[in-house]
Amino acid sequence: MIRLKNHTEIGKIREAGFILSETLEKLKSMVEEGITTGELDSFARDYVRRRGAEPAFLGYLNFPASLCVSINEEVIHGIPGKTRLKRGDIVGLDLGVNVGGYYADAATTLPVGNVSPEREKLLRVAQECLDLGIEQAVYGNRISHISQAIYNHAKANSFEVVRQYCGHGVGFSQHEEPQIPNYVSRGPNPRLKSGMILALEPMINRGSWEVQLLEDNWTVVTADHSDSAHFEHTIAIHKDFTEILTLHHSLERV
Repeated sequence: MIRLKNHTEIGKIREAGFILSETLEKLKSMVEEGITTGELDSFARDYVRRRGAEPAFLGYLNFPASLCVSINEEVIHGIPGKTRLKRGDIVGLDLGVNVGGYYADAATTLPVGNVSPEREKLLRVAQECLDLGIEQAVYGNRISHISQAIYNHAKANSFEVVRQYCGHGVGFSQHEEPQIPNYVSRGPNPRLKSGMILALEPMINRGSWEVQLLEDNWTVVTADHSDSAHFEHTIAIHKDFTEILTLHHSLERV
């Protein structure tokens, strides 16, 4: 069942989204050669708590960290630790924030210093896929409009979209209905209504769409070890506009 949110509830999720986006902005300035993924995680956990919120991922299904940090061929759910970022890497940062039982979710993938032209293109196109998905996430459209926009742009640039993981509803918990595939599937295709809160998150691979789960039971990698990029925003559907709740310093309308 899709659980719609009222004005007050959206305000709470907006608060979580602002703290989340603020934290990601701080982390962006820290992403440089030599820093460990564990240091990024420690900062995220401490900063979110200083802002009066809780990191939503910590302890969720026994996940051991507050921040997912995924490097190069790691698609999502990378566990931070002692690994140091190297110049030329691309690194995905995925964070959830809980403010009094109201949740927001967002992710970005960043270059570590100068990266190859191939990695630059992957980052650009993956961000564009998210932007195009958000453009279609308007009152009256269906989930498939979002999926088709993401898929078409990835394929037009010779990239693939991950099939096994997808976007989702969010707000009262970290994962809610509806599921939002990044390709057009045969699954449920509800119409977008005012009060829906959605986390759109294209995961775009340079090679095959297929992925594997590592032995830690969390880290998802591309099956062919090609690079992957992940971008995500939490958005609110209103009758006359769509609001990005995890965009720093502004409320963007589509």
